[in-house]
Amino acid sequence: MAALNLTLSDPSTFMLTGIDGLEIVHIWISIAFSTFYIISLFGNVTVLFVVGKEQTLHKPMYLLICMLVLTDIGTSTCIVPKALCIFWFNLKGITVCGCLTQMFFLHVATTMHSAILATMAFDCYIAICNPLRFAIILTNVRIAKLGLMGLIRAVLFILPQPLLLTRQPFCANHIIPHTYCDHMAVVKMSCGNTTFDGIYGLVVAFIVIESDLTLIVLSYGLTIRAVLRISSKTAHQKALNTCTAHICVMLMSYTPFLFTSMTHRFGQDIAPHVHIILANLNSLVPPMLNPIIYGVKTKELRDKVSKYTSRS
Repeated sequence: MAALNLTLSDPSTFMLTGIDGLEIVHIWISIAFSTFYIISLFGNVTVLFVVGKEQTLHKPMYLLICMLVLTDIGTSTCIVPKALCIFWFNLKGITVCGCLTQMFFLHVATTMHSAILATMAFDCYIAICNPLRFAIILTNVRIAKLGLMGLIRAVLFILPQPLLLTRQPFCANHIIPHTYCDHMAVVKMSCGNTTFDGIYGLVVAFIVIESDLTLIVLSYGLTIRAVLRISSKTAHQKALNTCTAHICVMLMSYTPFLFTSMTHRFGQDIAPHVHIILANLNSLVPPMLNPIIYGVKTKELRDKVSKYTSRS
């Protein structure tokens, strides 16, 4: 308890260095970051606005898209503002409490994002394999409950990470070679025994990814098998269009996340600035592209967005 009080009352701060070795091009990197962020905000807010205004879009699939949009906004907002403060104003300091708070909300958003992708895969499976019972199985209320369960799961899994770190003594050198407070980056700042912290983070990542990916692979496997059995070419194409957007978003989200996570833990030979750039792109590019994918691949949403665009 004394260690906890000492850590929390410590007025010292961590120093986020940005992207080590690329300080000379920080301003150019900041232009890319801010551009990605603005496009992401515009696209995601547009989707939220259109779905909220159109009663015909108040369906389970679009409710899930809105949940995904909110996690995308949360993920990028946790990272970009502080990164731009580093790049533009050299404001590298962040309090220990602020660092742990940023880490908590960032990992809650990414864990929630994974749960929503798994729910989308299940939604696609029911829509194609059991369409007659779709309206009964997946109602808006049930989707909202699944979203709440995903949020509760994320908080319960992630909350111990910052709580455990508050009990750790941090070294005199408070420099974090990153643009944001990632869990493993903060763990490495401790002078104490962080074996349990590292194992817990790895176990949580494995449980979340393993359970969600298992459901996703199983759902899409059964869905693709059902699609291949459809004899009508029109029905076959319609079934494919139903899930293409979900599959694209899932691949775009999990592939860079898994690569970044593995290289961060096991890719010691990779240059540090490559780790940092990949981690930031993983949090910036999917939120920027997801609204575009849904806008292009989902006709009903595309038509509604076009209606508001033509009005303006």
